[in-house]
Amino acid sequence: MSEPLLIDKSKKGRKAYCFPALDLPRGFEQALPELPSHLLRIKPARLPEVAELDVVRHFTKLSTLSFGVDNGPYPLGSCTMKYNPKLGEQIAQFPAFTTMHPLQDISTSQGCLSIMYNLLEDLSSITGMSWGSLQPCAGAHGEYVGLKMIRAYFLERGEVARNKVLVPISAHGTNPASAVMNGFDVVTVASNKEGLVDIEDLKSKLDGSVAALMLTNPNTLGLFEKDILEISASVHECGGLLYYDGANLNAIMGMATPGDMGFDVLHLNLHKTFSTPHGGGGPGSGPVMVNDTLRPFLPKPDIELTDGGYVYTWDRPLSIGKVSMFWGNFLVLLRAYVYILRMGSEGIKAAAAHAVLNANYLKSKLEKHFDVPYGGVCMHEFVISCENLKKEYGITAQDMAKGLIDEGYHPPTMYFPTLVSEALMFEPTESESIETLDAFADSLISLLERAKKDPAYLKGAPYSTPVGRLDEVRAIKEPDLHY
Repeated sequence: MSEPLLIDKSKKGRKAYCFPALDLPRGFEQALPELPSHLLRIKPARLPEVAELDVVRHFTKLSTLSFGVDNGPYPLGSCTMKYNPKLGEQIAQFPAFTTMHPLQDISTSQGCLSIMYNLLEDLSSITGMSWGSLQPCAGAHGEYVGLKMIRAYFLERGEVARNKVLVPISAHGTNPASAVMNGFDVVTVASNKEGLVDIEDLKSKLDGSVAALMLTNPNTLGLFEKDILEISASVHECGGLLYYDGANLNAIMGMATPGDMGFDVLHLNLHKTFSTPHGGGGPGSGPVMVNDTLRPFLPKPDIELTDGGYVYTWDRPLSIGKVSMFWGNFLVLLRAYVYILRMGSEGIKAAAAHAVLNANYLKSKLEKHFDVPYGGVCMHEFVISCENLKKEYGITAQDMAKGLIDEGYHPPTMYFPTLVSEALMFEPTESESIETLDAFADSLISLLERAKKDPAYLKGAPYSTPVGRLDEVRAIKEPDLHY
């Protein structure tokens, strides 16, 4: 399974290229400027010398060692690793888009501006909000921008005492981080025995110091907050605003909107919900959408359609300003727009319905064998606990996840949310077939049986990867990032 580095395959004199014969006149080098001595190499660069076929086979082998949704299921709970339709990838490679420059004259950018404007209209419709900004380049960036607008809103009103943001205990880890970065104090809201927001605990913390409640619905346990209208009314009654974390929108798009639930601002993860590339720190996109209350505070410039075409508008005195270079990750926005056009309103709704169906089907297969702390109907994701396995056989959630790698599957999310001990979190998405879900469930069940009979085997998994199980604590404390 291992693959040597190209430098280790190097054999002096081998080449993967052939330059044409030099056709410059003799003495041309004398006209070149002389490099300063401190820029000259003392010895030749250590570059691999390999044949073309070696290069091709090397990178082909490396590609087979990487796992992605094209290889198999990617059931990361809370992260919605959807299939990226090849149509979107193809259109994003059109020269008409890839050769655009953000500084070229706006008269030559009308097509791209129309895409961005129409995408904002579609996202406004899907979320039930008034308008938004496409500038944020990731979900966490969108969170930061949304809370920055909330901060600006209260400062403009002179309500400087509103310095608290309420965050449920089951929230995404970026929620409290985004609040703190905007100067807010974070107050945790408890969950009840059903895994939903504890209404009494929430109400006990609502006062004139609360700026906002951050919430995702369905929540991180994959459960729909059935009391959302009471929650939003209570927050608004005390003068606070509601922030919607759009990470779990895939479960409700086309079915319900955050706007109808009473949210004032939200971010979307285009790289989750709208089938654009995901992970690795980018490329991502986290547009923010707002209702009329916060619309004046959106980042500038805005995009407007005038009689003369699409224009950028900068004259917006309450705007929080620009939040990214140029206009956002345009080619990611383009992929999302293609996805929405291809799916249509009925297709968007069907995607959510199938995501929920797949999650409940997979849960029904697993709950006969594993502990599901929060039962009942889930939305697009659910959580199981391996706590009993750990107590009886010493097998942890991580051991089960590592064993899945040998079965040919990407592991689910581990140890999140933190209110479930030894948690494994699954989100199959709408794209997976019943045969895939059956095979995945069978693999987990077979690993469970192996854990009971031969726990030492799972403790050593995975066995099919080039390096086996890493010492993750040591990797964090002693990173070795050079060759």
